[in-house]
Formats: sequence, structure tokens, C-alpha cells
Amino acid sequence: MPINEKEYNGYLFDQLSILERIEAVTDDEKALKQIAIERRQIERKLYQNPSLQEKE
Repeated sequence: MPINEKEYNGYLFDQLSILERIEAVTDDEKALKQIAIERRQIERKLYQNPSLQEKE
């Protein structure tokens, strides 16, 4: 099920938004550390170089 880069980036931005909402309502240090890890992994995919279109 191939999707285009714009749609894929939309999914990644949605994931970042979810993490931000969770982060806003928690004080748990372990949860905040895990959120930071997840954010870095998502951003790595989002800002990969070269982009998906350049690979095709």
C-alpha cells in the first residue's frame, strides 16, 4: 500500500500532535522520557535526507 510523501508526513505530524497532547497532561518523568524518545524517532523519519521522493 504505497502512499505519497505528503500523506506519510501528515501521519507523522499527527503522531507528533498526539505526543504533545499527552505531554501536556502528564507529570510522570518516565512517560516524559519515553515521549522524548518517540518524538526523536518520528522527527528522524520526518526530516530524513534525502526525502522519499528523491529516492524514487
